[in-house]
Amino acid sequence: MAEPQEETTMTTTATDFAKLTGTYTIDPAHTRIGFVARHAMVTKVRGAFNEFEGTAVLDGDTPANSTATVTISAASIDTRNAQRDEHLRSNDFLAMESYPEITFVSTAVRQTGDADFEVTGDLTIKGVTNTVTIPFTYEGAATDPFGNVRVGFEGAVTINRKDYGVTWNAALETGGVLVSEKIVLEFEVSAVKNA
Repeated sequence: MAEPQEETTMTTTATDFAKLTGTYTIDPAHTRIGFVARHAMVTKVRGAFNEFEGTAVLDGDTPANSTATVTISAASIDTRNAQRDEHLRSNDFLAMESYPEITFVSTAVRQTGDADFEVTGDLTIKGVTNTVTIPFTYEGAATDPFGNVRVGFEGAVTINRKDYGVTWNAALETGGVLVSEKIVLEFEVSAVKNA
């Protein structure tokens, strides 16, 4: 009688990750860096940053050695409402003239599951830096029609904008405030392996 095969729970094997080792450039045309804020306590405002650049160095054998950096243009904020966007660019919120960039620089990467990672790093908004840990899921790799190796990752993290000196608000007659303190940052990343 044959011995029963050992069940493997890994959907993405270590050797798959090993093939991914290399330096990648974030593809802005296929990447979304977005955010969600609660507005007037009853609805959500979704937006995104349209201009950014970033790189990731993936170490498939030792994911902990991987790194990532992202630089976002604060002026590229887009909530599909020109008046609101101007307000968000102003000193009430992002003060983009004094602080034109939002940056994230990783300090640690930890694999937490078969395709799950936690990326810890320094997030700087409006000149204030705090450490955040963003859970990411590896969505897969593919070779596109142009021969580029692409990887996909998705993640999100909730931050308190007051931690970054973004404190403007307006009280509502019914109680509560116009803009939530908690903001969800969303990352849907497609990165291309450098030749």
